Order: sequence, then structure tokens, then C-alpha cells
Amino acid sequence: MPSLPDDDETPVHRLSVVVPVYQGEKTLPGLIDEIVALASTRETPDGHRREVSEILLVHDNGPDGSDRVIRELEQAHDLVRGVWLSRNFGQHAATLAGMASTGGDWIATIDEDGQHDPAYLDSMLDTAMREQAALVYARPTNAAPHGPLRNAASKGAKTVLRAVFGDGDASLFQSYRLILGDVGRSVSAYAGSGVYLDVAISWVTRRVTTSPVLLRDEGERTSGYSLRKLLSHFWRMVLTSGTRGLRIVSVLGVVLGVLGVLFALYVVVSTLAGQRLEAGWSSTIVVVLLSSGAILFSLGVVAEYIGVAVNMAMGRPSYLIVSDPGRGPLGRRVAARRRDARRGPDTRRGHDTR
Repeated sequence: MPSLPDDDETPVHRLSVVVPVYQGEKTLPGLIDEIVALASTRETPDGHRREVSEILLVHDNGPDGSDRVIRELEQAHDLVRGVWLSRNFGQHAATLAGMASTGGDWIATIDEDGQHDPAYLDSMLDTAMREQAALVYARPTNAAPHGPLRNAASKGAKTVLRAVFGDGDASLFQSYRLILGDVGRSVSAYAGSGVYLDVAISWVTRRVTTSPVLLRDEGERTSGYSLRKLLSHFWRMVLTSGTRGLRIVSVLGVVLGVLGVLFALYVVVSTLAGQRLEAGWSSTIVVVLLSSGAILFSLGVVAEYIGVAVNMAMGRPSYLIVSDPGRGPLGRRVAARRRDARRGPDTRRGHDTR
């Protein structure tokens, strides 16, 4: 059995924090102060050494003075770096741009509004190491502070995706996430325009898990999502969730065709049994069912071919090459004496789990 490394030789997990910024003029300074206060090398509750190596603020050309605040934060903190987009592209595109600009072992994505507590990064990293997961989503233990109507709509949308489109991980999707750096940067490189970020990540991640967090109130900040944007957000998720929706057309065609055959048999049996049927009605129903089924089935086959082209256009990869997991961040182990120290009287480290 190989010896465990000494404390000084144990690699430090470097975290890159990406914050897409749209209306962050009032909330960014407080959020960055929180992250900077947690940035230095420290141990997580499970004893992993980590540090925040960079904070990337992606300016998505919002309506307020976020650009000025980003420049001020760059001057005040060496860790902070602005990423400037040419126009407003939306949260997911801004997140992808930030992920592409990172260099850490892990990428953490956090909203600008202060709802996400950066202190949970320690427990999320522990969860990733404990479960050897390339992607960890925050799992809120309380309802999001958006109001009951929006929360219900969000839950319903994810239920639809899971039940109809077969996307079993849709219920996990959160903008507060921790992902392996090489996976996140690869996703940002191949994902096409309009692709839903979490769907793109799900294409290439084998192990996805969650870590409990407590959401905070957004304060007086108004949401940047109107009803139109939320509906567009949902529809983009549907369109990039795969070809399951296209296959429903084929299945519906088959079902109608089978109903047509069964009804035709019913007509034949009824006629042989001497039962009088309405003239012309039976044949019309049979023709409608059979022809509708044939048309929908044909459309479904054509849609499958289109689906292949759509996946190529979206940039869905046939494979993704990553570094050896045993030599990367997931392969790092806690030194034996660090584990022994945790069993001592002072067991409180890192994040207060509340």
C-alpha cells in the first residue's frame, strides 16, 4: 500500500469561481467580499486542502452600472478578473464564457444576487471527493425566494422534462454548481449557440450528485427573468434535451395506425355478425386513423434524421477526452494525520453547516 503524502505535499484544489453579471451593481461588492474572505488555502470539513485561485465576473451588458463595479473590484482584489461580452447573450452563454476563461482544478458557478452562500463550496467539494463526482449541484433545503407561483412553475417544468423527454437529471439543475475544470472548459468549447448549459454538461458527465445548501433572500433586487424569458428558457431546455420529443411523433403515428387496424377489424366482425353500421362512417374513421398514423410515423422518421443533424449543430460530442481521474482532483486523498486530527477535540473546520 503506497504511503500517504505529507501535508506539505498534498496538492491543493484550486477553485475558479464564475459569476455571470447582469444586474450586479448593488449585490456584487458584498458577494465578492464573502468569496475573498474564503479564498486563502484552508481545509474543508473532510480535510481536503483548497483555495480560490480566481474570481471571474462575466459582464453580460445589463441595464445598471455593473461594468463600473467590476472595474472597481478588479482594482481592489487581485483575484478578481472581468470577462467582457460584446452584448447581452443571457446567463447560460455568460456562464459558458466564464468557464472557458478559467484555469482552476474546479469551476464553481454562483449567481450575482447573493442568494448563493459561497461558504458551501467547502461542503460541495467534499461531496465531489466523497462520491467521486465530476459535477455537484447545490440542493436547496428551503424554497427559493421567488414566490410560490414561480417555484411551482420551475418544479413543473423539470417534471415535464423528466417524464416526457427522459431527462432524469433535469430536477437537479441549479445555477449553483461545482464541476471539474477540464470538463467545464471542454463543454464551453463545443457547446453550440442556444444549447441549454446543464443539458450540455449532462452529455459528458458520468457521475452527478448534489450537496445540501440553504438559499438566502435576494433582498430588494428584482429578477431579470420576465415571463417571456422564462418560457424561452424552458423551451430551449426542451429543444436541447435530445430527440425523445421527436420520437413521440413516431409513437403517436404507430398508436393511431394500430387503432385504425383494430377499428377496421371491428367493422369487419360487426358486419359478419349482422350488425348494421352507419353507411360511410366506419370507412371514413378507418381511413382517417390509418392515414394519420402513416403521416405521423413518416414525420417521426424524418424528424429522427433532423435530430441527428440538430445534435451535430448543437455540438454534441461523440466523445470527450479528459485527464486520468486518478491523477486529477478526484484522485487526491487526505493525509492520514489530517484524518486523525479531525478525530481530536477540535473537529470544527471550514463551513458552518447551520
